[in-house]
This record gives sequence, structure tokens and C-alpha cells, in this order.
Amino acid sequence: MIRTIRKTALLLACALMPFYLGQARAELPIRLMVGFPPGGTTDVIARLVAQRMSEDLKTSIVVENRAGASGNLAASMVAKADPDGKTLLFAPSSHATNASLYTNQPFDPVKSFRAIGLVAVTPYVLVVNPKIAARNVHDLVAYLKKNPGMVEFASASPGTGQHLAAELFKMDAGVDIMHVPYKGSAAALPDLIGGRVPMMFDNIAVMLPHIKEGTLRPLAITSKTRSKFLPDVPTVAESGYPDFEVLGWFALLAPAGTPDKVVNAYNASLKKVSSDPDFVAQLGKLGGEVAARNPAETDAFIAAEVEKWGKVIRSAKIQIN
Repeated sequence: MIRTIRKTALLLACALMPFYLGQARAELPIRLMVGFPPGGTTDVIARLVAQRMSEDLKTSIVVENRAGASGNLAASMVAKADPDGKTLLFAPSSHATNASLYTNQPFDPVKSFRAIGLVAVTPYVLVVNPKIAARNVHDLVAYLKKNPGMVEFASASPGTGQHLAAELFKMDAGVDIMHVPYKGSAAALPDLIGGRVPMMFDNIAVMLPHIKEGTLRPLAITSKTRSKFLPDVPTVAESGYPDFEVLGWFALLAPAGTPDKVVNAYNASLKKVSSDPDFVAQLGKLGGEVAARNPAETDAFIAAEVEKWGKVIRSAKIQIN
């Protein structure tokens, strides 16, 4: 009798095991992987999104910082994760440029992921030291062409958005300017304000205080439309280069194979969060603007970014490793 009871209990436990495992899996928090240290723009926006989506989805979203290889470490972890919606990647625009800057990546930036949606974009602004007489892009290009190879531009480091924006500008405008890399935007600012390096592309939020103080002069915005933060400053596209566009961006990605039901539910939550005025205001403090798109549009956008910046990187012969 006892043996029969034990056998029945064992069979029942085995039968219920998938149910219990499923329940335990469902109760696990969603892991949002960030490939950069805490405190940076990517991390701050990721935490804003995680907090708001947690509230909307009624589930815990935990941000995990796995810094390394310019975001490639976290991306690799997510690419290998189970496609069950429990492990996500908060990917900045370097996710697309890394495809050409780094060799032998263990994942494909497009095929290894499914986009949930685009979160935000951060246009750059082209600034010059006031010692440069240029008041607009036309003046600057004329000045650069009169002084080929004599004018330098600053960047936060090789292969960053600031660097690549200037390389694209060189290609489109047909000018020869020299790259001076720094260890971050903050390190470049003293030389930029002092006039030792006269020009730079960088995030609007970084440059805005210096523009307001008059220590730097804005010439153009890198998005196709003007920025609400500098509405009187034209775009590079308006200034004679209609195809020019450079955007820092942030997207929410899942591993390839994640079911449509999960992706669409997360996208709906992300869109709801993006319409919150307080969230929009918080993004604005970081120079960001809401850029909600559906999964298919985001996948196409990232694929286009990989192709676009691959051409620029190959043309400029930039490689990190």
C-alpha cells in the first residue's frame, strides 16, 4: 500500500513538473542587459524604460550592466539567451557600427535579434569655436576647402558616433579634416572651447550649456528635422546636403526566435511608456526624443544603419581590433 502511494506520488510529481517549472519561469524577472557601466546615457535611459515598463506590465524588469567590448559582451549574451522574452538587450547605435568596427563577432547585429521597438533618438549638433569665422555650414565648408588637411575635429574616441558623424561629413562635403580622438567628450571640451581643436559633432545635451554661454557656436543639427532644443539652428540636410543624417539611438531587442506574442506585447507597453509626458521630459534632459516604432520598422532601421555605417567605416578605414 505504501509502495503504491509512493509510486502514485512520484508519477503525479513527474506529471506536474513541467507545470511547476513553467510557473517558476514565468515568475522570474525580465533581465534587461546593458553593455555599458552604470551612470552613462545608455544606462540611464535603460533604467527609465525598465521602471516604466515594469509598472505597465506588472512584472519586474531588472537592469544588468555587462560592460565590455563597446557593448558587444551584453549583445553576445542576449543573442545566446533563450527566446522566451526573459532576457532583453538595451542597444545603443553602436550596436550597428560595431558590426564593421569589430571583427569576428559571435553574433549578427540583425539576424541574431528581434526588435521590440525603437526607444529614442539623440541628434548631434555640429559646433565650432567662435574663433572660426563660419556662421553656417556653407561658410565652414568654404573655409575647410581653403585649408585642406589643416583643420582638426575632436571626438570622444575612435569609432564613436562623434567620429563617424565627422567622417560622413567629410565624405558628403568633400573636405579634408583631421581626427583628434579624446577619452570621452568631457576630455575634448577644454580644447574645443579653448580653440585648440576648432570643431566637433556631439550630443545636443552635452553641447547645449556651452552654446548658451556663447563659448561654442552651433552650425547645424544632424537629424533630418530641426531639434526642439535648438529650433533656430538648421539641419545639415537643409544646408546643402539633403542625404546627411546622423542619429544616436536606443532600441529594445530580444533574441531571434522570440514569439510574436511576446514581442508585440512588449512593443505595446513601450509605446504606452513613450507617450507619457514625464518620460518624454526625462528623455529631453538627456538630449533625447521619443522615436516609437513597431518591431518590423525597427528591424529595418537597424539593418539600414548597419549597411550605412559599414560603408563609412570601410571608406575611412576605421577598425578597432
